[in-house]
Amino acid sequence: MLIGAAASAFIAYVTVERGLSANTVAAYRRDLDRFQRWCDQHSLIHVGSITSASLAEFNIWCRDPNGEALSATSVARINSCVRGLFTWLVREGHLTRDVSSEISTAIHGLRLPKALSVNEVTRIIESAKLAELPALSVRNVALIEFLYGSGARISEAVGADVDDIDLDDASAVVTGKGSKQRRVPLGSVACGALEAWLVRGRPALAQMGSGSPKLFLTAHGTPMSRQAGFAVIREAAKRAGITTAVGPHTLRHSCATHLMEAGADVRVVQELLGHASVQTTQIYTMVTAERIREAHALAHPRAR
Repeated sequence: MLIGAAASAFIAYVTVERGLSANTVAAYRRDLDRFQRWCDQHSLIHVGSITSASLAEFNIWCRDPNGEALSATSVARINSCVRGLFTWLVREGHLTRDVSSEISTAIHGLRLPKALSVNEVTRIIESAKLAELPALSVRNVALIEFLYGSGARISEAVGADVDDIDLDDASAVVTGKGSKQRRVPLGSVACGALEAWLVRGRPALAQMGSGSPKLFLTAHGTPMSRQAGFAVIREAAKRAGITTAVGPHTLRHSCATHLMEAGADVRVVQELLGHASVQTTQIYTMVTAERIREAHALAHPRAR
């Protein structure tokens, strides 16, 4: 089977049968395109011509500055994608042995997520009120409170419908990766911001559009995009004087980190964030441990 044909069939499989999100499928396609280019450069045409040694060389190439220098996180993601391809090829009978089984998907030199302080989050929310239109100010605050309060992804926030919000139950239903739904709790502040948006902000914008059921709308009454949500947060952070890069995922990281620092169980945070594996969530234990070390180094009389 040609490598290109195998990649295309695998993309079809993860799209249709596994139901992965469009963003995840796009990432898979980019990773396999990169793998295809490397195979072409090394005259590898059929999947049967790929060996464990070939994949090890590809791994090195991804890390090599003279090749296509990628971060450790990116290399681990590519390895995971390639392993998925070859595991699928064996299961479908196109190969008799999984040559990718020896590839490590461990992330070495992993950079810890940058979490904001509670004060920084508060400053961003306050600056989000400074929009051109009153309705947009209410929307921006509701969006940020929703992301930080629930730990939702930006795609989950802009993909939510009004009916997905239950203020009486202080919760919301979000649709995550692979079209998997989960219910996330909303704190009193987030509920208050969402109620203000639904009562005072959204109706003013909804009349500009064609009656979209989406929770968050633009000034034209159309569904808000991921890019628009990112722009709202970036501008609010800039006005708040935050010099580091801040995006929707920063709020998600901050939510998880603050929960862990307050003593939340890692499996509870896993469920909240919608992580398939607790190993993904355990990175936040590393974040809090790093903060403990920093505090110890600054405050302990025997540490200085």
